[in-house]
Amino acid sequence: QVQLVESGGGLVQVGGSLRLSCVASGRTFSTDVMGWFRQAPGKEREFVASITWSTGITYYADSVKGRFTTSRGNGKNTVLLQMNSLKPEDTALYYCAAKITPTESQFRYWGQGTLVTVSE
Repeated sequence: QVQLVESGGGLVQVGGSLRLSCVASGRTFSTDVMGWFRQAPGKEREFVASITWSTGITYYADSVKGRFTTSRGNGKNTVLLQMNSLKPEDTALYYCAAKITPTESQFRYWGQGTLVTVSE
């Protein structure tokens, strides 16, 4: 099993920045892909970004390209999501997720989420 714990959420004004962190523990050697998802009130959960540890390849949703960056953190088994130029529509509960390989169709492990609120 892999446990994921997110942090860094909060309240920020439009145009501001936040950095989310996700720390993985447990059988982390078994996972190669870390992802970020979000769910806004009344909406379905959506993909935000992902990074593959072995290759460094990243993917982003069109809605966040150029504004969000995911990367490895300095701490072991840590992934970051740097969010800049935040918009009200970025308000959501942000989840960290992990899967074994890039070819898996779904992420296996999920954190509890951290809330991001962007105010006008």
